[in-house]
Formats: sequence, C-alpha cells, structure tokens
Amino acid sequence: MKKLIYSLLLLSLFSSCSKNVENEAEVYFNDFESRNLSDITSGVIEAYNGSNVIGRYNSGGFDLQLDNLPKHKLIEVSFDLYIHDSWAGNKTGIGIDGPDIWKFIVDGNLYVNTTFSNEDCDNSGFCPPQSYPQDYPNYNHNPKSGAVNPNLPGVCNLQGKIGGTTLYRITKTIEHSNSSALMQFRDQLVQTNTADKKCDESWSVDNIRVKAISL
Repeated sequence: MKKLIYSLLLLSLFSSCSKNVENEAEVYFNDFESRNLSDITSGVIEAYNGSNVIGRYNSGGFDLQLDNLPKHKLIEVSFDLYIHDSWAGNKTGIGIDGPDIWKFIVDGNLYVNTTFSNEDCDNSGFCPPQSYPQDYPNYNHNPKSGAVNPNLPGVCNLQGKIGGTTLYRITKTIEHSNSSALMQFRDQLVQTNTADKKCDESWSVDNIRVKAISL
C-alpha cells in the first residue's frame, strides 16, 4: 500500500510539473550495435533477431553506473526487455518452475519486481498468469499482457518457435537528484527440471535510454 501511495504521489508530481520542465537531457543511450559496454558491469553481448542485445542472463544480470549527471529532479529510464523461452510467471509450489521474477533497481530502490509468463493456455483454458504490468505477487494477468511483440522467435529450448520470445518496452520516471545513478537489471528465476537453466529461460535488454529532467 505504501508503494502504491508513493507511486501515485510521484505520478501526481510529474503530471503537475510536466508543463514546467526546464530541461530534458538524454544522458545515456545504447543499442549495443557497436558492442559498447562502457559504464556497464557484467555485460555480455549476443546477437538476437538481427540485432545486438545485452544478455542473455539467467540467475544474474548487469549494472549500469552513470556519473556526472547534470542537475535534475527526475530521471526517465526506458529499455526493451526480451523474455526468452519457458518463463512460468507466478507459478509456485513443490516441483513447479516458478515464480519467475524480473527486477529493476535504481540506487538500491526496487522499481520493477514482476513476473512474466511465456506459457500457453492448457486444454481446460487455464493460462499460467504473470504479474506484469503490475508488481509481483499481487496481480494475475494473462501471459504476455502488456507486450509490444508477443511473437518473436525463441532462442534455445524454443529456438525458432514463434512466440518463444516476448518483447516488453519498459519506461520508469523516477524522482532523483544525485549526480550519479546505479541501475541494476536482475532476475530471480526458478527451474527444477533442467541442468541447462539458461537454455530453459533467459532474458536480454536492448535500447537503454536515460534522460535527466530538471523542473
């Protein structure tokens, strides 16, 4: 409840101040086509669907450290998130491969804590739910809810299968005024039935853009 109230207050702040934006500066952009990993820790580059992306990851992730930011009151962070292969969403229980959680953290504060499901509905019509576009564990949405493209090819266990990867475009506007920002992209994935966890489910990121906004 406190997080919901904070989010509403921040939305109100941003909405009320949007007409008084003094300056909006793009301070970082990376589409990884040049394989540039400056300012990034634990970065790896792979080709996916005709483009370079940072990833793939399973039970890990990467950090983006930005320093010497201009004076600002907000930062806007946007990126493309690819969810590859057999993500199980909100599934829990003994022998169940989930929940499959993905997180985005800025300066130690959690701004995305959600699950994704790439699973098909079963014969009874049950669709293994995910929390996105809300946070886990309080929401149950159909698989691939909020996706920009739900029909991309899988990469490993589901290699070549259309619908094996789902693309989400995530944007977060965050109250922030420090001269530096540490952005952490992480997962908390669960698999109990495979020796090659990364081949079972993984994720990657593309087109990271950060703007510093002064009011």
